[in-house]
Amino acid sequence: MKKSRGNRKKAIFSKSKNEIKYLAIKELHETENYSIKWMCEMLNITRSAYYKWLKREIPKKELEDISLGETVNKYHDKYGGILGYRRMTIFINRNENKDYKYKRIRRIMKILDISSSIRRVRKCCTVSNKNDEKAENILNRNFEASRPNEKWTSDVCEFKIPKSDKKLYLSAFIDLYDRSIVSWQISYQNNNILVFDTFDKAIEANPDAQPLFHSDRGFQYTSLAFKNKLEKQGIQQSMSRVACCLDNAVSEGLWGIFREEMYKLYDIHDEESLISAIENYINFYNYHRYQERYDSKSPIEVRFEALKTNTPKFYPIPINKRIEKYKANLAMKNPTEITSIG
Repeated sequence: MKKSRGNRKKAIFSKSKNEIKYLAIKELHETENYSIKWMCEMLNITRSAYYKWLKREIPKKELEDISLGETVNKYHDKYGGILGYRRMTIFINRNENKDYKYKRIRRIMKILDISSSIRRVRKCCTVSNKNDEKAENILNRNFEASRPNEKWTSDVCEFKIPKSDKKLYLSAFIDLYDRSIVSWQISYQNNNILVFDTFDKAIEANPDAQPLFHSDRGFQYTSLAFKNKLEKQGIQQSMSRVACCLDNAVSEGLWGIFREEMYKLYDIHDEESLISAIENYINFYNYHRYQERYDSKSPIEVRFEALKTNTPKFYPIPINKRIEKYKANLAMKNPTEITSIG
């Protein structure tokens, strides 16, 4: 994985009001041989206070915070800055066998001036065909599922190959129960074969699956050939309404996460490294991207647990304040557009 770069400011975990001054005196004396007496006079503190601080016994809580700060820095660097305080807590607790609370990790990250990256807006590559088959929006933004293979969504994302005019297209099927990537396919062309191959791989891995299949109105999904493939498997088709990306919000959201995190986790400089990064990120997403909603488990862990029982655990979608605020603003502009966004 790509390492984070750049100098990080020195963290101050002590509650002493003169801590910064003491640290500055100590560092400048050790590195530049500045006079302690002169620096104390310039900073308006007594030498006795400085020497008392220098000889003090560091409190246990402060030592723990210093150690935790080093751990937070390690995970921030290892995962390219993609971890906010919630996922930082989950990753540290799982991998270090700890039980830290969100509040403490958030406080440490604030001291270290660390925050997660902001998601980019992806470039849409949906191309529709007005003459092909259409389906109703049966999913209707109900993005919760009670078991694996109950509902799948799909979309195609475009990636520009560095140092080239060429592009790669990634097709993926997502299970709404565990948000795992059920199947995926990379191609140099955004065509029917790309989606058809993704479908075939999904069925090969889940031969008895008959999920509700939702997508946008891209030409691959509206083709008669794809409709026949769905019918042969006994799968009901659902489609987003025209120019309404929120109807396929889970797939759209995946690409936002995918682009933002992949480019921070991996060094991508040519076609080969881009393909490798896509493959590696899918593995990371499925097996190691722990999520709060799923009791700090990865999508594949949730999936395997559910497939072992006749009564899979139900994971409701938590209320998202940002989405609720968006829905409220949307309702003011267009009252007919406030169906559950999920």
